[in-house]
Amino acid sequence: MQDRGAATDNIAERLLLIEGNPVDAMKVIGALTAEGRPPVEWVMCLSEGVQQLKRPGVLAVLLDLFLPDSEGIDTFEAAKTAAENVPILVVCGASDEQVARQAVEHGADDFLLKDHLDNYSLTRAVKTMLDRRSKDDALFVEKERAEITLNSIGDAVLSTDVAGRVIYMNTVAEVMTGWSRAEAAGRPLAEVFNIIDGTTRKLSPDPLAAAVRENKTVSLTANCILIRRDGYESAIEDSTAPIHDRAGRTTGAVIVFHDVSAARQLSTQLSHLAKHDYLTDLPNRMLLSDRLEQAISLAQRHGDRIAVLFLDLDHFKHINDSLGHVIGDQLLQAVAVRLKRCVRRSDTIGRHGGDEFVLVLSGLDAPERAAISAAKLLAALTIPYHIGLHDLHVPVSIGVSIYPDDGEDAATLINNADTAMYHAKENGRNNYQFFKREMIVHAVERQFIEGSLRVALERNEFALHYQPKIELGTGAIIGVEGLLRWRHPERGLIPPSQFVPIAEDTGLILSIGQWVLREACRQSRAWLDAGLPPVPIAVNISAIEFRSLNFVEKVSGILKEASLDPQSLELELTESVLMKHAESTVSVLKALKNIGVQLAVDDFGTGYSSLSYLRQFPIDSLKVDQSFVHEISSKTEDSVIVSAVISMGNSLNKRVIAEGVETREQLDFLTAAGCEEAQGYYFNRPMVAEQFASLLEGTA
Repeated sequence: MQDRGAATDNIAERLLLIEGNPVDAMKVIGALTAEGRPPVEWVMCLSEGVQQLKRPGVLAVLLDLFLPDSEGIDTFEAAKTAAENVPILVVCGASDEQVARQAVEHGADDFLLKDHLDNYSLTRAVKTMLDRRSKDDALFVEKERAEITLNSIGDAVLSTDVAGRVIYMNTVAEVMTGWSRAEAAGRPLAEVFNIIDGTTRKLSPDPLAAAVRENKTVSLTANCILIRRDGYESAIEDSTAPIHDRAGRTTGAVIVFHDVSAARQLSTQLSHLAKHDYLTDLPNRMLLSDRLEQAISLAQRHGDRIAVLFLDLDHFKHINDSLGHVIGDQLLQAVAVRLKRCVRRSDTIGRHGGDEFVLVLSGLDAPERAAISAAKLLAALTIPYHIGLHDLHVPVSIGVSIYPDDGEDAATLINNADTAMYHAKENGRNNYQFFKREMIVHAVERQFIEGSLRVALERNEFALHYQPKIELGTGAIIGVEGLLRWRHPERGLIPPSQFVPIAEDTGLILSIGQWVLREACRQSRAWLDAGLPPVPIAVNISAIEFRSLNFVEKVSGILKEASLDPQSLELELTESVLMKHAESTVSVLKALKNIGVQLAVDDFGTGYSSLSYLRQFPIDSLKVDQSFVHEISSKTEDSVIVSAVISMGNSLNKRVIAEGVETREQLDFLTAAGCEEAQGYYFNRPMVAEQFASLLEGTA
């Protein structure tokens, strides 16, 4: 039943009056009916009211507890269930006041006695109820907005009362602590927010207590760990701020925290990478120097000695150039593994760069201990490495410096060990040498030559001198060897013996060797263009060049650049170059022969040659080393060796050339032994291109 002049089905927002007494209903409707107020919809039964509450737009309910179909507190409970969040004002008689108060306790907004009902009191009660509900709705919206915001941010948020009991947690906080909001509510903060120091594993100070005590925002100590309810640990950072009421009194605190495990792990990794070599994971120069300085500090206090061992892999550049950087990298990793097995846990191994390693051996009572360690390292590192399909033999040169004898700081000790290492190289490699003061002069000289070498090509300081090859039977020039010379602007002429080994150690020999090959071919072409008779030109090829990538292609390219017949070029290689990795040598030599160049074994007799391989090598000529030629006499063993070499060369159908011929006696012996070609000071000293051109022109 509805008030005819009040609400209709078309009105959205309205007040719902559930009143079984028409007189009381009219009184209420009359009091509430005014312009600008929401209309009143009246029903007499609870069941009708429940049906109306299913329709939207009910702002509030005015409810009589005693209706035709329901009485007492049950009436309120049924209406409350149907109304959900709609406010209810109970309107009752004086005799029902006790029941009305009970309804208020159960959730009614207020009650009014019908005997005291008037326009003012009823209007005010409804307005208060609606205003309160409007504020509650606004507060609910704000609360929902805050809830959504807090659940959508990446940080965890947890709040407590002033006693430290949990009163709120957002979704992230639930996940990180392992506690649901409902389970955590009312529990002590320390039970839900279980934090420890990551280093000491002791409980961290309570951030809530610090925030309340200091009355300001505070942060957790560094390296803090949160232990989740299931025991999982995560590194966190947080800030805790006190919450105040209007009077400024602290009523609790809010803790905002987030997981920094990934960030800390990344930071740890970056810190490790900054101090360790990426390839071998050994300490790099920076960390190595720091460890050495620490060892020095300890040695000063205890009166101990320290040994610094500087290791360099001999001919490592050959492996990189011939087999590629992948094999080279794997070799360096294998070396690092062996080094770790050779030293104590208290010692430090570092990669100094390239193929150089530094070991710091601390707590030594005598330098002899360093010698024992160096010998142990040599034995371990020279065992062949099986990498891929290759068996690699890598000798090692080691320099040793001792604290405090050879230096009192890290830089000096490392530099002096480096100096001693170069001395080991110059003493045959694959050995160790202790630092001596006189080595510094030699090291300075080496550094000067190395520095000058790096700019010598740019400054056109290199030149080729040419030494004729003579046919002994006729005295005719049948070839020429291009010999490298370096004319330094300050030092003058520097002999090859002083700079070629350094060029090989530094890898500069590759660019220098390419220049020699190109210049020899260019000059040979120039002589031909000048109308001089053709003579083959020979150049020495170092081991690094021969083992370098694309060596055959580079030779072919240079010949094409010079428009030179490949038969006019002879490449001279030493026995040691050919016999090292003999299997792969065969394929390279055959590729060179396919181009058409001539091949010679230089310094023959000074190394170890396998006759089986010598037969396989497509060699054109053998050059008898000048050290044998110089000792020729009828009574020396060298004479026997020379005769044997000449005889063997002839039997293998190889041309035999004697180098370093300086006397008539040597010439006569060689001629009698059947040697057909020779070169040396007896015939001509090396000369510049113009002099050789004149000499060749005179014999034409």
